[in-house]
Amino acid sequence: MGLLKELKKGVLISLWFVFLTFPVMVIKVDPIARTVVWRWANALYMAVGTFFIYFLVQFFLRKKENRKETNDSKEQTLSFIHRILQDRLQRNILIGVVAVVAVFFPQFLSAYQTNVMTTALMYVVLGLGLNIVVGLAGLLDLGFVAFYAVGAYTYALLNLHFGLGFWAVLPIGGLIAATFGILLGFPVLRLRGDYLAIVTLGFGEIIRLILENWGQFSKGPSGISNISRPGFFGIEFSLQSSIIYTYYLMVLLVLVTIFVVNRLQDSRLGRAWIALREDEIACQAMGIDKRKTKLVAFSLGAFWAGIMGVMFAAKTTFVNPASFTFLESAIILSIVVLGGMGSIVGVLFGALILILMPEYLRALSQYRMLAFGAILVCMMVFRPQGLISNIRRTYTFKKKTTSSLCR
Repeated sequence: MGLLKELKKGVLISLWFVFLTFPVMVIKVDPIARTVVWRWANALYMAVGTFFIYFLVQFFLRKKENRKETNDSKEQTLSFIHRILQDRLQRNILIGVVAVVAVFFPQFLSAYQTNVMTTALMYVVLGLGLNIVVGLAGLLDLGFVAFYAVGAYTYALLNLHFGLGFWAVLPIGGLIAATFGILLGFPVLRLRGDYLAIVTLGFGEIIRLILENWGQFSKGPSGISNISRPGFFGIEFSLQSSIIYTYYLMVLLVLVTIFVVNRLQDSRLGRAWIALREDEIACQAMGIDKRKTKLVAFSLGAFWAGIMGVMFAAKTTFVNPASFTFLESAIILSIVVLGGMGSIVGVLFGALILILMPEYLRALSQYRMLAFGAILVCMMVFRPQGLISNIRRTYTFKKKTTSSLCR
């Protein structure tokens, strides 16, 4: 009876997936010839594939539920990456391999691959910035792209009107974005959960609409072009050299961001953020200034977004409001959730996967976003805590034996 019920459920799920993917998998429109091709074989493949995947998922879930807990459960829950990071020798070997790959990456691969990796590294920093707000402080921010836009337009406008270069505007863009973070933080100090998400989403849309409609200030939808690329003591770079130089700059910024965020996470402020995330009332009862803690989280997260906004403007040499839609905030939030909230290494892996995977799935053409979504769904089913979840610190107290007391 149970098997029949599972078969029925599997068939219904298969039919539902065929219905959802019908416009993409079955219908193919040729606008030139004005014909419609019906690919019914694709619907059959989708139904059969979904049916078998459903039973495969159920098998692994049942196996996971039936797994008996042992005394060494803590060791079993540690992922492969966690075990490597805990061993000093393996950690040093891993860091050395990553450093060698990062240094020689532009030398052996094309400018296109280097440019894509630079974009991925930018999202690493954006993910680490949002990880402060969402992962550590537990404040759901859906308007994070607004600070990204503030940094980008700060550099674009200062370079257009005053001729300021990349290095002069880099800290200015971060500080102005941090100021906007504080301005956003004040109205939402009493909000949490869905209400906070709605307000931050509205803030992000307000910034985008201002940039799009205030033509005298931001040039409107046309955007600002001919923005100066990053320089080095006045040296003129070719396009190829500029791409490589920008890549190495991003590697340096990623290292600085990881160092700073790691130090913040282990500091008194970081522990206050974690306490705020776990229980806001208990956090306030312990004497932690809730207002100050939230404002610092918003401002620091916005600072890194502003820095990356300046980097984005310098890399693309063009900005317009279409680059800062809600989809960007959703992608950055997906990086944090997929990698593991509060985990620095998890955000690093999440950003590389979410940004590089769509590029390398271009061979699938029209199916790549479908595959991308399916992979995300499978990830949330099998590992909802993220790729590399942050391990909670535990403290154990060992009782002294009577013999040691006598000594």
